Amino acid sequence: METGLSGTWFTEDVRTSDIFELLRDGRPRTRAQLARSTGLARSTIAARIDLLIRLGLVAPYGDGISTGGRPPSLFALNPSARLVVGVDAGATHVTAILTDLAGTVLQEVNAAIDIAEGPEVVLDWVGQAVDSMLAAQGRPATDLGAIGMGLPGPVEFSTGRPNNPPIMPGWDGYDVPGHLRRSHDVPVLIDNDVNIMALGEQREHLSDVDDLVFIKVATGIGAGIISGGVLQRGAQGTAGDLGHVRVADAEQVPCRCGNTGCLEALAAGPALAERLRARGKQVRTSGDVVDLVRAGDQAAIQEVREAGRHIGEVAATMVNLINPSVLVIGGLMANAGEFLLAGIREVVYQRSLPLATQHLRIITTAAGAQAAVLGAATLAIERVLSPESIEAASTALAGA
Repeated sequence: METGLSGTWFTEDVRTSDIFELLRDGRPRTRAQLARSTGLARSTIAARIDLLIRLGLVAPYGDGISTGGRPPSLFALNPSARLVVGVDAGATHVTAILTDLAGTVLQEVNAAIDIAEGPEVVLDWVGQAVDSMLAAQGRPATDLGAIGMGLPGPVEFSTGRPNNPPIMPGWDGYDVPGHLRRSHDVPVLIDNDVNIMALGEQREHLSDVDDLVFIKVATGIGAGIISGGVLQRGAQGTAGDLGHVRVADAEQVPCRCGNTGCLEALAAGPALAERLRARGKQVRTSGDVVDLVRAGDQAAIQEVREAGRHIGEVAATMVNLINPSVLVIGGLMANAGEFLLAGIREVVYQRSLPLATQHLRIITTAAGAQAAVLGAATLAIERVLSPESIEAASTALAGA
């Protein structure tokens, strides 16, 4: 046995997916290079490569450098082998993208749909959007590999069913994957929006970071946690629900969850808008608060910075517990920029352990509004390219 490029110990009974893992990065390699790096016989490598080519997941990529005689063939991931769909369903909008297996966006469609209209309305639109995007690319439905979708509320990831979502009437316990599979019989993965934001941010802008926390500050406050390169959902999918952590300065402030003193009730967009209205400002939404900040309104700036301090109080505990290397602030309120960040940084650096903050970066999202839909596509890509999926496809092909 020899150790391979990925750190796995390979034997002659190596799986097809093990070889594919070495080619997923898109860097072309020859059969000889794969044989040297894995310690496998070239005949074994050739058989696995042939199977991956028949599956369409790997394709020839020109010729390598000849050392005498015919140049060796290069092989790499074929990103166009399958397509996936990523969907971001927000409170008042739905965005869907079609991508290849490298995450390249091929098509995008949007609609102004209120999530409160119910699952049938939203999911029927998603099904139609999938068909229209495939048609626009001239690709058959059989080329679709998976669908990933984010929802603005708690989701039990193992079933894809929303779990008592506060702003989604009619969605509680609804079989979202089952509905979408009626029109498209592919794997359907459903997660909450902040989890897929974390995935999208990491894939697009922080691919070298294995430990990060993405905090969304908007109508609510939540966090997506990636630790050791793995998204952490918790036992019931509620990991990262920062919005309902109790804050010392808010003991008597009621929260929509039924408790008092929650961070969301003190620092989310609606709470800031309410306090600014009490100060005589004409604001209704989180977006109005951001507009005031950008216009230089001192009352709005003060409220946003104080909100940042409250968020920082909770985030400091998270930094001590999880020790991320990057803390990303996203959501609509992140558009308030440095005023929100300043408050968060002030408290996090003050209250977290020095070792935990020694190399900690606290930044606003680079993916912006695209983070969620890109993360949803990432969910789908990971399913299509998972060892389990490749082995199942290999077995089916071998038995055909």
